Amino acid sequence: MPARLLLLEDDPAIARTVAYALEREGLAVAHSVLVHDAREQLAHSSFDLLVLDVGLPDGSGLDLLRELRGTATTAALPVLVLSAHGEEIDRVLGLELGADDYLAKPFSPRELAARVKALLRRAGTQAVAVAAAAPAPLFHVDEAGQRISLRGQPLALTRREYRLLSCLLRGAGRIHSRDALLNAAWGDDSESTDRTVDTHIKTLRAKLRDVDAGREYISTHRGMGYCLDL
Repeated sequence: MPARLLLLEDDPAIARTVAYALEREGLAVAHSVLVHDAREQLAHSSFDLLVLDVGLPDGSGLDLLRELRGTATTAALPVLVLSAHGEEIDRVLGLELGADDYLAKPFSPRELAARVKALLRRAGTQAVAVAAAAPAPLFHVDEAGQRISLRGQPLALTRREYRLLSCLLRGAGRIHSRDALLNAAWGDDSESTDRTVDTHIKTLRAKLRDVDAGREYISTHRGMGYCLDL
């Protein structure tokens, strides 16, 4: 079983980046936007580590940290604090409240993943993924064979759908305009329209749901385009 992490972060872009970096290391990530929701998840689920932001819409992550350290069941839970504030007093306060590590924004996802794995090792978690035993990535792209698999299952994609999904995967977490997707899948000389992209995205979504019905991977951003969320 992979180590289970709870990420408390209200910025969607940062949350996607962090989750993607940690899942690539074989870790399972649950995400909360609010302190209240994080409390609920911690009360009903078991986690090996908590990554929390300081400034949140309904309070401070440090208040949650204080609560965790005062509760027997979570007193030893490893906690890494993220914050946009790099001042020494914020860092010291987090550590004095019981944080095991502190990382100021902006930060490198690779450094964050390394710190998380180090905390898990120090905590004696046996579920830390190692490179030799890391699970397969969520999506696997076979460029030579022009095939893409989701969770180990090959997707029955047309040539256009393969190109669309490849483009979305290369820029995962970024919004792609319809023009950019049209160019990626049909080329500069195509007479196809934005509506063609919409139709293919619809069929692509259906094929992704056939493999993973519980998750919507492609999100629509009105007036802007589409984004693949990992």
